[in-house]
Amino acid sequence: MSGNDYLKYVTEQVVSYLDLPTEERRKRKLEQKKAPGGLSNRWFGVLPFVIKSLRKKAE
Repeated sequence: MSGNDYLKYVTEQVVSYLDLPTEERRKRKLEQKKAPGGLSNRWFGVLPFVIKSLRKKAE
């Protein structure tokens, strides 16, 4: 993906988010907070995933 394509994609995503009504944005934010997620990913990002993948590859 070239830089222009990526910039266009990001701009479209931002504009579509800003076009949503305020209530819809709040609703989405609450749903994301309630959604179950890996605690390790929330606190440490992708690092635990990479370590797990490397361990599996070494076996």
